[in-house]
Amino acid sequence: MRYLVLACLISVAFGYAPPVRAQDASFTIPPPILTIDQERLLAETRPGARLIAEIEDQALALAQENEAIEAELTREERELTEQRASMEPAEFRALADAFDAKVQGLRAEQEEKARQVNEAGEQARQAFLADIAGVISDIVLERRALVVLDRRDVFLSADRIDITNEAIRRVNAAAE
Repeated sequence: MRYLVLACLISVAFGYAPPVRAQDASFTIPPPILTIDQERLLAETRPGARLIAEIEDQALALAQENEAIEAELTREERELTEQRASMEPAEFRALADAFDAKVQGLRAEQEEKARQVNEAGEQARQAFLADIAGVISDIVLERRALVVLDRRDVFLSADRIDITNEAIRRVNAAAE
């Protein structure tokens, strides 16, 4: 989104200004502010939908890995508990401590993997927005707007300033 705002500000800095016309009943001034729903843009464009599917696949693979690890740890814990009665307390304590250390290590590894999946997803979203910035910039120039805001950041607006549907149409057309 920052790229869109930056593009608008640069065009203003380099002398872009909407033409001044005489006011008459048939002329309406284009809105200087536009809104866009980034989540819909991501979900309803072909490139965005592919990106979402890739992110979901990574998250699903990690969830399946977590389930397999959990099942293995549950089995190991059950075995350790069953062995307890036939062991000396010190021997059991050493095995239990080693098991706890293993669990903590695996938990940290899986949390790091989850963080990496989330970070990769965010980076992919940012790359997607950067890839389609030209499409958004074209709409901004055509509408002679000064800024594009995410709809989530706007309390109330007229529907006519929302460019989401047009952006989705153009991104999908470009992806064909």
